[in-house]
Amino acid sequence: MVRTKDMTAGNPVKLILVFALPILAGNMLQQLYSLVDSLIIGRLLGVTALTAVSASGWLDWAILSVPMGLAQGYSIYVAQCYGGKRYADLKRSVAQSYLISVMATIFLEIVSQSLLRPVLIWMNSPDETIRMTENYLRIIYAGLPIVMCVNLFSGFLHALGNSRVPLIALICSTTVNIVLDWWFVGSLGMGTNGGAYATLLAQTVSAMICFRAVHKIPELKPVKTDYRPDRKVIRILVRLGFPIAFQNLIISLGGLVLQGVVNAFGFIFMAGYNAAARFQGLIEVAGTALGNAAGTFTGQNFGAGKMDRVRAGLRRSAQIGFLLAVSVGLIMVLFGKPLLSLFIREEAGLSDQVMGFGYDFLRIMAAGLPMLYLLFVYRTTLQGLGDTVVPMVSGFVELALRIGSALLLPTVIGYWGVYLAEIAAWIGAGVFLIIACYHRISVADHA
Repeated sequence: MVRTKDMTAGNPVKLILVFALPILAGNMLQQLYSLVDSLIIGRLLGVTALTAVSASGWLDWAILSVPMGLAQGYSIYVAQCYGGKRYADLKRSVAQSYLISVMATIFLEIVSQSLLRPVLIWMNSPDETIRMTENYLRIIYAGLPIVMCVNLFSGFLHALGNSRVPLIALICSTTVNIVLDWWFVGSLGMGTNGGAYATLLAQTVSAMICFRAVHKIPELKPVKTDYRPDRKVIRILVRLGFPIAFQNLIISLGGLVLQGVVNAFGFIFMAGYNAAARFQGLIEVAGTALGNAAGTFTGQNFGAGKMDRVRAGLRRSAQIGFLLAVSVGLIMVLFGKPLLSLFIREEAGLSDQVMGFGYDFLRIMAAGLPMLYLLFVYRTTLQGLGDTVVPMVSGFVELALRIGSALLLPTVIGYWGVYLAEIAAWIGAGVFLIIACYHRISVADHA
């Protein structure tokens, strides 16, 4: 029997931390996918190949974050149904989620493959890397159905308080990814494409493990009639899932513009910036894990009508998030150079300059982490309350500040303006979400 967890009773801090720790471990393993790809490619194929894969980051996120956002939205309603003991609605929501996801995946596959080349050209991708980046991403995009399945199944498990099975799935898939990376890129000489194939096969393993667990939970097993299109449930799922997916897409658009500005500074700056950017996901993992735990805690307790526990969970999550951010930032400042050196092969005239640009960006990111971690907590709390529109609007705030800063600041302070554009986006969106979250809780208290 696969375990689930009712978070509507018990110590909020203990529940949030116990739930967050497996997610944290899982997120770190997920980032290990990316880092292992980068380490192997950087060491075996050199700076140009590493830069080509790193430059795919925002385009990768732009498409793959849509399934993530949809699944996250669906899991909000699943968590609310589970917290409110509405099991018939829960099963129906699972079935309708599958229906919506099939259509969304087909649409995304067509759009991503069609627009990839024009977008790479628009982003000022250098001649040295554009072909490798394009080939790498076409393989990644071909795996969209797998990505959708992984996010759906793990999202349902998280909604019911089970963060253990997704962790086991990631342990297995990460192991597969590492082995296949060395084999495909190193032994078989498949180049950057080998890293993409390794990632897809590893994600398939993760999807199969999570599906097996979902299939064993009675509350997540729809009956045949649940698959009949239900307009009411579809509207709820669309209202929750599409704003999160659109929010991710908006953030990605800002990142694409920023990457275009980075590319315009030349190959060496681009290589250093992108090498450091590969660590961005790793330094965010504690914040995203805490945010996911806070969102599930909020969703279940809001579904049960326990607003006092929602407020307590938010307060403690924000305190934990701030302390975590300071700790992670210090680690990056102290050990940033040795970590970057793992990915940058010694090449005459390149390595030192690439390292210098990369370490400068790591230090700037470390300074902005406290606000980023608070952003995660307040955004997922709002989503747990059933409000996905305000977080979507925060995506526009983030977009405006990231693009505006990226275009204006470099004209005043040079490449440092590119670094600060990321922090400006975090601060603006974070402040907006904090204010909106407390307003939303105040409205819920008086409802």
